[in-house]
Amino acid sequence: MEIQYDRKKKFIVNTVYFVILISILYILFKYALSLVSPFVFALIFAYVLEKPAKFVAKISHIPKKLVSVVFVLVFYATIGLVLSFAGIKIIAVLTDVISGFPVIYEEQLAPFLLDRFDAIEAAIFRLDPAVVTMINQGFDQFVNSIGDNISNISLSLVGAVSNIASSLPLFLIKVLLMVISTFFIASDYENLSAFVQRQFSGKSNDILLRTKHYLIDTLLVVVRSYAIIMTITFIELSVGLSIINVPNAILIALIIAMLDILPVLGTGGIMLPWTIISFIQGNYKLGIGLIVIYLFVTVVRNILEPKIVGSQLGLHPVVTLMSMFVGVNLFGVLGLFGLPITLSLLKHLNDTGAIKLYNR
Repeated sequence: MEIQYDRKKKFIVNTVYFVILISILYILFKYALSLVSPFVFALIFAYVLEKPAKFVAKISHIPKKLVSVVFVLVFYATIGLVLSFAGIKIIAVLTDVISGFPVIYEEQLAPFLLDRFDAIEAAIFRLDPAVVTMINQGFDQFVNSIGDNISNISLSLVGAVSNIASSLPLFLIKVLLMVISTFFIASDYENLSAFVQRQFSGKSNDILLRTKHYLIDTLLVVVRSYAIIMTITFIELSVGLSIINVPNAILIALIIAMLDILPVLGTGGIMLPWTIISFIQGNYKLGIGLIVIYLFVTVVRNILEPKIVGSQLGLHPVVTLMSMFVGVNLFGVLGLFGLPITLSLLKHLNDTGAIKLYNR
């Protein structure tokens, strides 16, 4: 009886412990991480630049602080130029596409619907004139409502772009803090690292070092996994678009494969509107080909992604799929990658005996 009581007591304590731990992690990922994100990224970039800077300082006999500052300056200058050119191009393209929605409706969608309705009206011409009149009125309302909805969608998208523009000042402040912090951390990385390690006991310090090394290796694994998925998607799209004779099939496949990494946009964000426009324009062969390619790519990705990512992280495909689904719903893009990596880290620490979460 006493043994059963101890087991129940231990189970309750462990359950409460896990609930508290999960709650703390949720709060950190959901709220605190946004506040400290500039400094987190600054630390990551400083760590990436640490070894190259140390190597150059050693062979050139130049003070490491000076080398680190130069490396950070070159790094951010390169990133800034690339993002500036890409951002200007993307914003220009999005603005043209969004502004063209009403024109597409007036010049293509509305005539298409009118032609189809004329065909239907000819088929029911022999019906009661009152029925024909009622159908005409209903169709006019339907077309008008579609036009209003498309205009509203266009205005909403323009408003979203305006909201993004209004949030730029805060974003620029975060970027400025990140850049300044990177300079300070990179120039004094060794002292800061030693100070952090002195704040932990022997076992805690060991867990901290294992966590750091494992996270670095895991991030490389995740990048490699998604590079494999992107390559597979690119090959599928290249072959499929070439078969249906789409011009510039290779370039279009590359762009879609790169966007496919994003959970919000993905392949469907390009392929589905493209398919709808093709059907509206009467190009049924292209529309059917695009929808077949989209379905094939989506099915293959949903099958391969949990297996590839899960095998690289050491997680079961079901666990990987579940963590990705939960992560993206709770934390967005960060959760899509962060939650599987966190579970992989906990599994690694448990398997190596650093912590005790569950029985192997």
